Amino acid sequence: MLWTRGPSTVREVHESLREQKALGYTTVLKLLQIMTAKGTVRRNEEQRAHVYEACLPATETKRQLAGDVLQRVFEGSASELMLHALAGRRTSKKELKELRKLLDEYEGRTP
Repeated sequence: MLWTRGPSTVREVHESLREQKALGYTTVLKLLQIMTAKGTVRRNEEQRAHVYEACLPATETKRQLAGDVLQRVFEGSASELMLHALAGRRTSKKELKELRKLLDEYEGRTP
């Protein structure tokens, strides 16, 4: 969201996300506060309404968040993460094919 919109207030982020998913304002605020603490976004406090902006590219932020979830929730087990992610929703054949391709490419890398 911040990567496509640019610097935004909590209210602007909330309104944009609310179009896609029912989220409370305080939930969005808390997520932005957590991301600020982790250094993925920064908060400009010069205006009355604080403005948040991304510090890192979206791919780096996603990588960092996925790594945190992997460690905290799945004790570092990538297979457990994938099993739960895939069990939680219907996955298209196209997406499964892309996952297989990524796994094959990852397996072919040298350590």
